[in-house]
Amino acid sequence: MTALLDDKRIIRNRLKVEAAVTNGQAYCRMVAGGEDFSSFLWGFVGGAPRVNRWQRLEDLPATSSEAEAMSVALKARGFRFVGPTICYAFMQAVGMVNDHTTECFRWAELA
Repeated sequence: MTALLDDKRIIRNRLKVEAAVTNGQAYCRMVAGGEDFSSFLWGFVGGAPRVNRWQRLEDLPATSSEAEAMSVALKARGFRFVGPTICYAFMQAVGMVNDHTTECFRWAELA
């Protein structure tokens, strides 16, 4: 832990570093218990990306009911630093949610 907190290449917030370790342990417990992590996550969107139809960037939400449910489920399994906003940003980043505005070229490519 000390080496991580001294590493200038990463965020050196003790709580976040500890959470990364804790989250890795929680993931390992899920896998050891027979849970498929990918299926677990995709279950929050029914196994397929949600395609939203936002017209303006101002319309994009910071969270969703699915992200809130994911946050609760992850916390129940021992994960930390997984609030609904973080979960929603993750869902956007990995393609679980298409939040490109409809005029964006990527929206049509992903829809």
